[in-house]
Amino acid sequence: MALWMTGDEAADRLLDEDAFALLVGMLLDQQVAMETAFAGPAKIADRMDGLDVRRVADADPEQFAALCATPPAVHRFPGSMAARVQAVARAVVDDYDGDVTRLWRDGDPDAATVLRRLKALPGFGDQKARIFLALLGKQRGVQPAGWREVAGPYGEEGARRSIADVTDADSLMEVRATKRAAKAAARSAS
Repeated sequence: MALWMTGDEAADRLLDEDAFALLVGMLLDQQVAMETAFAGPAKIADRMDGLDVRRVADADPEQFAALCATPPAVHRFPGSMAARVQAVARAVVDDYDGDVTRLWRDGDPDAATVLRRLKALPGFGDQKARIFLALLGKQRGVQPAGWREVAGPYGEEGARRSIADVTDADSLMEVRATKRAAKAAARSAS
């Protein structure tokens, strides 16, 4: 099944075909709309004539930040997110020889190991790592032993909690409604 995350055919195709692009989209998924975050890798790829993890890692930080800030910006905080994208690229190059898929393939890891590896990446806290693990399991067929349990509520079948559950425009709206309801409940509880 091809990924649908942005509604833009070229951006979604890049996410579908390039694991580094998908990882970068997940990294960018904060303080912007989900489809904006996941369109970010395509913007970088367009401006760099491809999304090569080594070229991103080795790019001059000021030039890469400027590339990310060029309208339309990759993120609403282009400078700080450019630094995070480069830090993730550097980690993938240094720790996985530039192959993102080694995060979930090396040594036939169980889900707890994959989660630990994801959380070791710059910018990936517990929640982001669990959402990405759920995304891998639900939409990429990457299902290490125990992935649903380790992903927590994001791994639940039929959930509408995160980008892991977005497969079309309707499911995007359902995820947004779930997030709004959770925020409203948290506000009324405090």
